[in-house]
Amino acid sequence: MTDEAATSIWMQPEERERSGPGRRPGYSREQITRAAVRIADAEGVEAATMRRIAGELGTGAMSLYRYVPRRDDLFDLMIDLAMGEIELPDGPSGDWRGDLTLLARQVRAAGLRHPWLIALLTGRPTLGPHLLRVHEFALGAFDGTGLDIDDVTGFVGMLNDYVHSAIRREIGWLEEARRTGLDPERWKRDYMGPYVRQVVESGAFPLFNRSVLDSRTAHLAPEERFRHGLDRVLDAIAALIPSLRPR
Repeated sequence: MTDEAATSIWMQPEERERSGPGRRPGYSREQITRAAVRIADAEGVEAATMRRIAGELGTGAMSLYRYVPRRDDLFDLMIDLAMGEIELPDGPSGDWRGDLTLLARQVRAAGLRHPWLIALLTGRPTLGPHLLRVHEFALGAFDGTGLDIDDVTGFVGMLNDYVHSAIRREIGWLEEARRTGLDPERWKRDYMGPYVRQVVESGAFPLFNRSVLDSRTAHLAPEERFRHGLDRVLDAIAALIPSLRPR
């Protein structure tokens, strides 16, 4: 791979092609990226090929490579476009827990709107401008807590790990429901239910039985279950912030 091919898309100035009589219409990275996101939302990220995007825009695939040279560049642009939908205040409010709750819920909403987002985001390092804005907000939420930067980045990473894994699990349920034609509750009751009853009645796994029979969180709506887990992660972080420990 050449040095040019390895250059981040964020370091490559966007070429603007002039339109006019006798010229082919020019495009922009944003147009290409929005077309890719529409396709990925509807059919999965694998369907968002340059050929397919070109068909959506009414042009030839080769004409788009001058704007987006590599597929990895397209993924970076798609991730950043989706992260740009996350609505945050200009800066942290001083309530670190409230700020991180707001951020987590916004990321969940974006991840559910774009089912491909979290898989791409967690599968490759990328630092587009919108992603950096979101990350800076998360780091800034801890400003004034007395934590050093290693603890701050560690806690943000811990929060991200929970949020991303929860979204992936929720998307997995939704995709299984679409595949089988059953909504999640019917899937649990009609498909998994008989086997789970068999396991419970065997008595071989008593703690599993408790998780089925006595658990409250297992029966929460998805958003409530997400918030319950998020609160536990934030409780754990709070216990490790020196300024919040009881004296």
